[in-house]
Amino acid sequence: MGNGDASYKDKKVISIGVVSELTGLSERQIRYYEERNLIFPERAEKGNRKYSFADVEDLMDIANKIEDGVQTYEIRQEMIREGKKEDRRTTRERMLRGQLNAQFGIRKK
Repeated sequence: MGNGDASYKDKKVISIGVVSELTGLSERQIRYYEERNLIFPERAEKGNRKYSFADVEDLMDIANKIEDGVQTYEIRQEMIREGKKEDRRTTRERMLRGQLNAQFGIRKK
């Protein structure tokens, strides 16, 4: 299925009520995780939160970690570290692509 998978998983279309049903978390818990910067819903025109399937997966992961005794601060620090790893990987890939393009005389249009 390829690239199409990521786009539908990342679309923010699910209401907090449905997310609550899917995850078993209360709406209050979900809002708390947002306050702790662990989840980032979009706001619809009337201010309603909208979540993606990826957010639902993240919430399940967060809930499992909380159940195992991990604090929200620790989860946030882990997310930051993972984000930095992803940034480094993306930067490295961009540099390698640039080097290959330069080697073979390929220019962006």
